[in-house]
Amino acid sequence: MPLRHPRTAAVAVLAAAGLLLAGCANPSTGSADDDPDAPVTLKFWHGWSEPGEVKAIDDSIARFEKQHPNIHVESTGNVSDATINQALRAGGSDAPDVVTSFTTNNVGQYCSSGMWADLDPFLRKNGIEKAKVFPKTLLDYTRYQGTQCALPLLADAFGMYYNKDAFAEAGIAHPPRTMSELTTDAKKLTEKNGDGTLKRAGFMPDFRLYQNSPDRMFAQWGPRYFDGDGKAALADEPKTGRFFAAMKSVSDAEGGYGKLERLRTTLGDEMSAQNGFLTGKLAMHLDGEWRGLMLDAAKAKFHWGVAPLPVPDDQAKTYGRGYLTGTVTGIAHSSKHQNAAFELLRFLTVDTDQVVAFANAIHNVPSTFAALKSPKLDADPSFRQFIRIAQNPYSQAIPPSDNGGQYIVSFQDFSYDVESGGVRDLPGALKRLDHQIDADNLQSEN
Repeated sequence: MPLRHPRTAAVAVLAAAGLLLAGCANPSTGSADDDPDAPVTLKFWHGWSEPGEVKAIDDSIARFEKQHPNIHVESTGNVSDATINQALRAGGSDAPDVVTSFTTNNVGQYCSSGMWADLDPFLRKNGIEKAKVFPKTLLDYTRYQGTQCALPLLADAFGMYYNKDAFAEAGIAHPPRTMSELTTDAKKLTEKNGDGTLKRAGFMPDFRLYQNSPDRMFAQWGPRYFDGDGKAALADEPKTGRFFAAMKSVSDAEGGYGKLERLRTTLGDEMSAQNGFLTGKLAMHLDGEWRGLMLDAAKAKFHWGVAPLPVPDDQAKTYGRGYLTGTVTGIAHSSKHQNAAFELLRFLTVDTDQVVAFANAIHNVPSTFAALKSPKLDADPSFRQFIRIAQNPYSQAIPPSDNGGQYIVSFQDFSYDVESGGVRDLPGALKRLDHQIDADNLQSEN
């Protein structure tokens, strides 16, 4: 099983949870005057729940407490964003001191609401130059409008898993590097049943499949979601239309949206032994670094490999890029022990040996430059591919927004309509989408 919960279905839920922050302009105020060397108990809330990941967290805390014998950490797992946000709104002695989130989508709200403390004063006081510690993309998704209210706690990178046996049978020498190659290869790899239905898809672009949230594939274009004034700019971004055209081209080459959707409905649950890639019904598949563990655990009956996702033909030089996201962690503004809390935060996010140990334990991408280069990092070739994707300067995360991930939910819903043929006037529909996103942002500000 993967050691991070996939986020596809969670985006809408977390966006809704993020909206709980609306109206929290005056959150309960804590204190940064505490002595970090004094005896103290910190409450650490996180979302991990699988036995392996909980053990990795507990081991991390044990290492921290050994270094800081005056600080005891009470760890609570399997806590949702909604629960954390409600506790932070209420404040009081039962609220957590250090918090985490599995989504970067809501960082804009965490920062602008003031519910998560600004970490820059703590970083400066401790002599930590964040730009020298964390890759820029990871820093970008942990701050908003100048406020660094979170730090990255491991990352996820997305790439392409491919069936090497199917590639060999189709005479394809290497995984596709451009969108035109993806279209050609997807067609070659697609197999049909006698009645014309699909037995196997070369690549399924359908946005409802598993991790196929449209923003993840759109990242291969390096798009701009907002203009310099923070206004939605998808209609003015020429890459938007090219993205949808490319996805339709792949779909049409394999028989069209209807046939792909029919195949999709026959696929098993993403986390089960009936996963479409594992059962051979998908020859290429967008997924994260955790999938390799699942394939090994399930003893996949074919040879498989990992490569970066293809890029637009006119951006061939960016090949190697991918979509990035990850866990973020911060200090509750209501905490009365913020200096001690920062000691825990610094250990979890900056200490190289800790970051590497945690990354190896749950098979996620390290989130610091030093950890990414560490010789102690897992040498598994497929995992290393995701390390390279994470380090690629063209890799992209979605930008933060005042209304959290709501604009991504809107983009997802819009994308479902586009791929199913429900949008006839794409330019006009994109303008309406921009207006909707701007209206949602304005409402969240008020």
